[in-house]
Amino acid sequence: MEENRRKPWNNNLTIMNLFSRRHCLAFFFIVVFAVIFFALQKYDFIELIKPFPPIPPPKTAHSKLNSNVCSPAVTNGSKMQQGVCTFKQLSPKEAEEERLILESIAWPEIPPWPTPISIETTCDPAHSSFTILPRRGGGQWQIGDQLRVMIEMSDFKGRPKTSGGDFLLARLKNSKLQAGVVGKVVDHLNGSYSAVFSLFWEGDAVVEVTMVHSAEAIAVLQRLTREHPYRMAWKSIFRSGKVSETTMCGVCLQPTPLLLCNFTDLRTDEPWFCFKPKKLSCETRFRQLSVNFKKIRFLNPKEDLLFRKSVNMKVYIKASGPAFVSVVPKKEDQPEAKSLIGTPGPSGHYYKGVWRAVGSPIVRQFDNPATRECLKAKKLHLYGDSTIRQWFQFLSQKISGQFNLHVDVNAGPMMAVDHADNILMTWRCHTPPLDTRTVLVRQLRYIANELDGLVGGADTVVVIGVWAHFGPLPIEIYIRRMLSIRSAVQQLLDRAPNTVVIMRSGALREQNLYISQSYSDWYSMQIDRVLGSLFKGVNVHWVDAWEMVLANDLGHNIHPLTPIIKNMVDVLLTHVCPIKG
Repeated sequence: MEENRRKPWNNNLTIMNLFSRRHCLAFFFIVVFAVIFFALQKYDFIELIKPFPPIPPPKTAHSKLNSNVCSPAVTNGSKMQQGVCTFKQLSPKEAEEERLILESIAWPEIPPWPTPISIETTCDPAHSSFTILPRRGGGQWQIGDQLRVMIEMSDFKGRPKTSGGDFLLARLKNSKLQAGVVGKVVDHLNGSYSAVFSLFWEGDAVVEVTMVHSAEAIAVLQRLTREHPYRMAWKSIFRSGKVSETTMCGVCLQPTPLLLCNFTDLRTDEPWFCFKPKKLSCETRFRQLSVNFKKIRFLNPKEDLLFRKSVNMKVYIKASGPAFVSVVPKKEDQPEAKSLIGTPGPSGHYYKGVWRAVGSPIVRQFDNPATRECLKAKKLHLYGDSTIRQWFQFLSQKISGQFNLHVDVNAGPMMAVDHADNILMTWRCHTPPLDTRTVLVRQLRYIANELDGLVGGADTVVVIGVWAHFGPLPIEIYIRRMLSIRSAVQQLLDRAPNTVVIMRSGALREQNLYISQSYSDWYSMQIDRVLGSLFKGVNVHWVDAWEMVLANDLGHNIHPLTPIIKNMVDVLLTHVCPIKG
C-alpha cells in the first residue's frame, strides 16, 4: 500500500523534473542567443580595441571611374583574416622616397626597461639640469651670436642617464619684450643634449628647456603605433527611410567574418572601410562620427606613470647656474658668427609680439583695409583641419558677406564673399580621419580632388593645413595622403604657375594622458618633419606654425590664441602681397 502511494508522487516528481530541465534548457538557450546577438552588435567595436596583428595588408580592388566619389564595393571579410590596414599602393619612386623619409625621422634606439620595471630608472626633469656655455672668444653676448646650452638628464634617483631618446624642446624668451625664438636641440645619445639659439634682440634672453616625454615614454608611444594603429575610432550611420544602422569604420580594421563596405576613393586611391550594415546597402552611408576613446586603456598602470603632467610630461628643466644672458648690439667690426649647427636655424622670432621671419619676405602687418586691399579680386581657398578654419574665421571678420550655408561649423564647407572688393574665400575640411562629432558624408571631399578642379592663376591663393587628425594612425597613411596632395599641387602649379600655394605646418598642443596616447606632441613632430620633407623643393610658401607656437608665451593649444593666429595670417598675406622692391 505504501509503495502504491509513492508511485503517483514519483511520477509527478519526474514530470516536474522534466519540465524544470526543459525550462532551464530553454532559458539557457535564450540567454546564449541574447549574448551572441549582443556580441555581434558590438563585435566590431570589441575587436577594434585589441592589439592589431603586424601582418602585411591585403589588396582590394574595384573598378576605376572618373568620379569624385567612389562607388562602394562590398568585400568578404572572411577573405581578409589577416586584417585590413590597407595602404595606398606607391610607385617605385614614391616607395623609395617613403623609405628615405622614414629613415630620416627614425628615433634613436631606446634601451628596454630593466626587470622588474621601475619608474625610478626613467628621466626625471627635477633631477636634470642645463648649463649655459661661455661665449666663444669671451666678452659680452651680442646680437647675431649663437648661444649654446648643455643639458644633462638624470633619473628619479639622481643618477645620470647614459642613453638618449628623450623628447626635449628649447626656446629663448624675454616676456617683457614679448620676444621669443626656438632653439635647435641635438641628442648626443649618452644622456646629454645641447641646444643652440640665435640671439636676435638686445636685453635679457632667458633659456627655457622642457622635457615633453622621456625616452621610455617615447618607447611606449612607438609600441602603441605598432599594436594599436587606430587610437581613434570612427563610425558611420547608414540610413534609408526610417531604417538606420551604425557600424565601425577606418583605414585599419580587425580581421572579422563580417562583410566590409569599401569606400576607397576612385581618383586618389585613398582607402576607407566600414563594416557593412546587416540590413542596408553600402550606398546608404549618411553620416560619420568619431568614437570617444577616453575610457579605453591602451596603457598598463606602470606605463601611465610615464605620462604625468607636471611630473614627467611637459615639465621645465632647471638651470644649474644662471638661466639668462644679457645681449648687447652687434659691434660694427664684429665678423659674422659661424653656425654651431649643421642645419638651418630658426624660421623667425618674435619681438614686441610681432613675428619676424628670417630672410625674405619681410612680414607685413595687415589691418582691415590692408587685408581687403591685398585680397582684392582674389579667390582664397583654404583646405584642412580646424586650425585652418581658424584662419578662415579670422579673415572673414576683415571682409563682409560671410554666407550661412547651414552646415556644421566643425566640418563646413564655409564661404565668404565681399562683393565690393570682389573677394571669394572658402574653407573645406579634409576627409577622414576626422576627430569630429558628426559630419555629412556627402560634404566630404579629398583635397587632391578639389585642387584638380581649380583653374588657378595669379588671382588664386591656396592654403593647405593637414596634420592634427593623423596622430592616431600609422605615419605611412599620412605620407600617402600628402603624396596625393603634393601631386595635385604640382599639377596646379604646372598649369597655372602664378598660383600662390601656402602650407601650414603642424604645431604643439596641450597634453594629458588621454591626448598623449593618440595626439602626443611627439606624433605631431614626426608628422611635421614628414610634411617638410615631402614638400621640399616644391614651389610653395610656408607658415611655420610649430615655431610660431613654441616661441610664444601664450602656451600650447590645438587652437592657438588670437595673437598667434594674427601673426600667422600676416605671414600668409605677406606671401600673397609681399613688399614690392
